[in-house]
Amino acid sequence: MKPIRLVRGFLTVGAWTFGSRLLGFVRDMMMAAYLGSGPVAEAFLVAFSLPNMFRRFFAEGAFNMAFVPMFSKRVEAGEDPRRFAQDAFSGLTWVLMLFTLIGTLAMPWLVWAMASGFAGDERFTLAVLYGRIGFSYILFISLVALLSGVLNTFGRFTEASLVPVLMNLVFIVAMWLADLFGWDMGLTLAWTVPVTGVAQFAFTWVSARKVGFSLLPGRPRMTPELRRLLVIAGPAVLAGGIVQVNLIVGRQVASFTEGAVAWLSYADRLYQLPLGVVGIAIGTVLLPVLSRHLRAGDHAASRDSFSRGAEFALFLTVPAAVALVVIATPLISVLYDRGAWRTEDTVATAGALAAYGLGLPAFVLQKVLQPLFYAREDTRRPFYYALASMVTNAGFAVGMMPVMGFLAAALATTVSGWVMVAQLWWGARHMGDAARPDARFWARLWRILLASAAMGIALWYGAEWLAPMLAERGKRWAALGILCGGGIAVYFVLGALIGAYRPADLRSMLRRKRG
Repeated sequence: MKPIRLVRGFLTVGAWTFGSRLLGFVRDMMMAAYLGSGPVAEAFLVAFSLPNMFRRFFAEGAFNMAFVPMFSKRVEAGEDPRRFAQDAFSGLTWVLMLFTLIGTLAMPWLVWAMASGFAGDERFTLAVLYGRIGFSYILFISLVALLSGVLNTFGRFTEASLVPVLMNLVFIVAMWLADLFGWDMGLTLAWTVPVTGVAQFAFTWVSARKVGFSLLPGRPRMTPELRRLLVIAGPAVLAGGIVQVNLIVGRQVASFTEGAVAWLSYADRLYQLPLGVVGIAIGTVLLPVLSRHLRAGDHAASRDSFSRGAEFALFLTVPAAVALVVIATPLISVLYDRGAWRTEDTVATAGALAAYGLGLPAFVLQKVLQPLFYAREDTRRPFYYALASMVTNAGFAVGMMPVMGFLAAALATTVSGWVMVAQLWWGARHMGDAARPDARFWARLWRILLASAAMGIALWYGAEWLAPMLAERGKRWAALGILCGGGIAVYFVLGALIGAYRPADLRSMLRRKRG
């Protein structure tokens, strides 16, 4: 795949993901206004995190990482990809149905494992109720992840990227209706979860049928191909489980501070915007591309794709990380400060956001580095790296909790993220030139860092100058827009002047995207 086409894929997925994240902001802004950081908000956030946690365990973070390279290679070689996809779909469906039943019955234990600090108060009872209502979401969204892998292999990135947009739209409409008709907001949110799953699955299934893959549940068959898939997916499943242990550790630490689960969740939403736009775009596009290049033996194209992915990632995430750290408080205040939201919520959430921001480049670089292993059907080493990262996360979060409270959970995520990147980078050194960034990457890296630092200084002084407007409700949105717009202008103008990017490259990509 040519560099322009590769980045066009990044831009397509990124654009739709950006729209989804903006709708996610609207969703969370409404939730913060209606529920603040109170017990209903914390109970729902923990309940909703359970199917999402296992979704990453079963599908996006594990099963799909093994499925996509194998499927794309069968498409490239014409080795009956439809039969392979059908067998994988049937097997995953039956496993998920059984797991959904077990999880629903075991919900009190799952909630306790996620947030034992809830035990003994109403948050625990509500989380169990909401969790039982919404846990079936894992069945639908995991199948959506598999179908999205099929669509991405055929270059149908738009359809797969619309799935989270649909989810946020359903949540926004549900909360608006609950407010309009006086429904219980917590129960409304809980019932919206499985409704959203059905809608997402229906949309993705129809999209996959349009490319010739009408997959339906059937009797599972343990074929040699599926057995090979399970062998490859096994370490990835374990690695995905380790990542989710990190999430559990964070929730556990936060659950012992009233309001902290909500603070971390709202901060997570904000840093997930650049992480989602760039990280998901790269992870979605890069894995099937690298798999096809390796199948064809084109190592030069593999290196170019990897280098452009890393360059694209840092070009957007380094300045975003600087902004999340420097102007964390204005961002949180303007976005969430209304309704049931309190001043102490702003202070606590801004601290968590700054901690997450420090790790943003690491989280995105993982999306660039992991496909180097998965495209080669190597899932074992990422598992061992994730294990070391988990130990780092747990040790930091628990060890530093007496010193910095719930913020230890956020900072532990960042520290363990950089540990993971260091291991992936070191582990890829034996893959040859195809896994080494090219000269253009290194030439532009220091320029990206310099432009980002200048932008950070401009944001710092800009926030001081605009402080009165940022505190005034009628003007704070305009002030935040001026602040962010000014920072973006500084970064792009200086970046162009010192060679962090070439404006001609961006114009070319945008023209091709429109065409």
